[in-house]
Amino acid sequence: MIEVPPLDADAVRWSAPPAERAGRPLLVLLHGYGSHEEDLFGLVPFLPEEFVVAAVRAPLAPPFPAPGWSWFPVEGVHARRGDAATAAGERLLSWIDGHTDAETIGLLGFSQGAVVSLQALRLQPSRFDFAVALAGFVADEPLPTDAALAEVRPPVFWGRGARDDVIPQERVAHTSQWLPGHVELTGRVYPGLAHSISQDELDDVVAFLRARLALGAQPA
Repeated sequence: MIEVPPLDADAVRWSAPPAERAGRPLLVLLHGYGSHEEDLFGLVPFLPEEFVVAAVRAPLAPPFPAPGWSWFPVEGVHARRGDAATAAGERLLSWIDGHTDAETIGLLGFSQGAVVSLQALRLQPSRFDFAVALAGFVADEPLPTDAALAEVRPPVFWGRGARDDVIPQERVAHTSQWLPGHVELTGRVYPGLAHSISQDELDDVVAFLRARLALGAQPA
């Protein structure tokens, strides 16, 4: 299995100081390949203010000259092996265990961050209340915890662009078949959207998050 270093706690962007986090639901943002924690943090003004938001930085540096950070390599064999996504998911779980006591936790990832979000959900199905996966996919290899995930069936929003030429079609096909059997899926395909996030998609994500709040992800 590939070695993935721990997440850098000093690189996390929080939407609220420690004194204002108690009793509130937590939403963890996971950026895509070659990006950084500031990227998705720009969504915070548009997200429901009930959430405390933590935007984490991926722990690996892509090969030069690619900028930013990555959750796992996309070069060679690691691009097609689920153990790389599992290693990244385990590092995310370790950071969550060590840096928050929130009772309600949701994940929102874009592209490679979406893969890790879904992998973390698979690893600990009862740890998270929901996940939002944008322009991503489910890693191919089965996990021993997949049966437990199918029993828990947490809510998942999966959004993607119809013109996304970054995510291989076989990954999209696999995810389309796999998710409905394991989670309560809300799926949206956006015509004309490439490998990005549109206003329509953001509006749907916000509606999904507000629905989670209405069903119990409320501050204590």
